[in-house]
Amino acid sequence: MKNVAKPKKYRATEDSGASMYVAHEKIHAREISGRFQTLRKLAVFVLLGLYYFLPWLNWNGRQAVLFDLPERQFHVFGLTFWPQDFFFLALLLIIAALSLFFFTALAGRLWCGYACPQTVWTEVFVWMERLAEGKRNQRVRLDAGPWNREKILRKTAKHGMWVLFALWTGFTFVGYFTPIETLGLRLLDFNLGPWEAFWIFFYGFATWGNAGFLREQVCMYMCPYARFQSAMFDSNTLIIAYDTERGEPRGLRRKAVPDVATREKLFASIKVEHNAPAEAKLDFPPPEALGDCVDCNLCVQVCPVGIDIRDGLQYECIACAACIDACDSVMDKMGYPRGLIRYDTQNGMEKKPSRILRPRTLIYGALLLALMGAWVAGVTLRQPVAMDVLRDRNALYRVVNDNVENVYTLKIMNKGNAGQRYRLSVEGIDAELVVEREAATRPGEVLSLPVRIQAGLGTVAGGGHDIAFVLETEDGARIVEKSRFFAPGEMQ
Repeated sequence: MKNVAKPKKYRATEDSGASMYVAHEKIHAREISGRFQTLRKLAVFVLLGLYYFLPWLNWNGRQAVLFDLPERQFHVFGLTFWPQDFFFLALLLIIAALSLFFFTALAGRLWCGYACPQTVWTEVFVWMERLAEGKRNQRVRLDAGPWNREKILRKTAKHGMWVLFALWTGFTFVGYFTPIETLGLRLLDFNLGPWEAFWIFFYGFATWGNAGFLREQVCMYMCPYARFQSAMFDSNTLIIAYDTERGEPRGLRRKAVPDVATREKLFASIKVEHNAPAEAKLDFPPPEALGDCVDCNLCVQVCPVGIDIRDGLQYECIACAACIDACDSVMDKMGYPRGLIRYDTQNGMEKKPSRILRPRTLIYGALLLALMGAWVAGVTLRQPVAMDVLRDRNALYRVVNDNVENVYTLKIMNKGNAGQRYRLSVEGIDAELVVEREAATRPGEVLSLPVRIQAGLGTVAGGGHDIAFVLETEDGARIVEKSRFFAPGEMQ
């Protein structure tokens, strides 16, 4: 069969006078099953399960995951983070960015295909669309057909499910910032606060729009990652690729050469499909003269972004591997080996040696492990209490009853989930520490504690002296903060 080129769907020449901007056509991806799609469905269940379940989980009498902005407390299971712990958040963001670099250098857009929120929620919305409108061919006919009773009912059912699911998503999102049980009770009483109602509807609307309507357009036009991913690719990165050498020349065929009548019918359908002139002569070569690609276009039909992987790697590809599962199913039916479309490196496709574990991935992996270890160690070893020392700015020192006195304010912050009592002492000089009230805090409290250090005029030399305040907790934690003590006389 001679290759008859298909015209590009959105192609227009200057002579044709056609607009270069064509309205976006909705992509109706065909459902396919296979090993990679099973993994993707598992990822959807796990990730969405965590998202919707975690706010309802209690931990030691408190919501397990709660970002309490008014109280400036972030509760994550048994840990409580404060604004002073911003370092851990910054380190976590660095780890997330480095993870993206590592997995992209290793195997391309794994994040996009399996774990990106846009991908995960789109999968659920597409499933609801299939439930309401049917399989791919039924959806195509429904969209192309006139508005009638069936179309109105099916579209209403679809959007009804979308809206309910989107609002549930928005409600769960707000439940991470407001105790979700209290939020639910206020919702049942129609007593939501204005900001709570705003964010539920705003986040629900964003979910409905992105996962229901925009879908692949977010990945193709709005997501910046699609544009700079190539900077992290090299010839040893695992990508989804079509084996051109094995697949070409592609062509329709049967397991046996058809008879004349079948062949003529097949030729006529090919001419229509490829927009070939009626007088074109097409030769049907024997199966042994063709590559393994049967030109069924199933890989295009299952693609959620509507690309043809046989045209080579494209920035729109989100590495969902649907084309791999589709092609493998066709190869199984034809009795050909799997892997015409597969995960492989550019070097592997060109029959060159491939090195998946190479300096780039090893360095990324080592840095990632080091940062993760540092984060875990920092969270595990962090002190349950923090202390700042502020000197009195009104007077450098003062003399009271033959004593020189310096005044300080200690800011003691209890980061734990239980009350604490403390023992205070001072090191560096022979002086008495006078505490004006009991050093004790409630969970999460910041205590402002005035203290005075008094030393005899004859026992301490004039000038400045280095001192250290020592704060000891009941459970053995010890915090040391340095400061200065000043006495009258020659300044050192």
